Amino acid sequence: MESFNPIDLFSTNEVLKTEFDLPSAAVTLFENFFSIEESDRLYNSLLKNTNWEQDQMTIYGKQVDLPRLTAWYGATSENVSYAENDSKMQPWNEDLLFIKNRIEQEVDIKFTRCLLNYYRDGKDSVDWHQDYDANQRKNTVIGSVTFGETRPFQLKHATRKDLKRLDIPLKHGSLLLMQGATQDNWKHKIPKTTKQIRPRINLTFRWVG
Repeated sequence: MESFNPIDLFSTNEVLKTEFDLPSAAVTLFENFFSIEESDRLYNSLLKNTNWEQDQMTIYGKQVDLPRLTAWYGATSENVSYAENDSKMQPWNEDLLFIKNRIEQEVDIKFTRCLLNYYRDGKDSVDWHQDYDANQRKNTVIGSVTFGETRPFQLKHATRKDLKRLDIPLKHGSLLLMQGATQDNWKHKIPKTTKQIRPRINLTFRWVG
């Protein structure tokens, strides 16, 4: 069983909350939102039991694999379009409902779907983007949960060059909430790295008003 328990005499399961002061955005980080024991169990279970898919995208007229594996889960069996692909929405399972219910106690939102991303190593990544279509970004909630390797989550304003990029380390068991007009005004990214790192599973629970 893979364990991401940090070798740290000062490690704790206390939830640490940080609210970031960003214009036209509402971004909050909860470190240790899931305990180390919960996070290890969920990482291993999700890795084994998720129906991971290799989606593709077109670059210069050529089909190439997305640099990560993905899976969609939700309350319906409809197809969902993502990165030029139509994926089948799979029904919630026990692990996802456990995570979903925990987040919903914090944000008081009933999430309708979840995109899972499996970053196998440092070469797996996601480039700058804003979630949802432009006409849906005004009022959204995304609950982003990380299990596994810590990766930097980068945020930059979509139009204002005077604002510095923000880097947020997303650690094992953390929750990052993005609400309100965040998607309308800010882009985000998980960059590649040449370092030898372990895998990361990220879950983005989604709600659109």
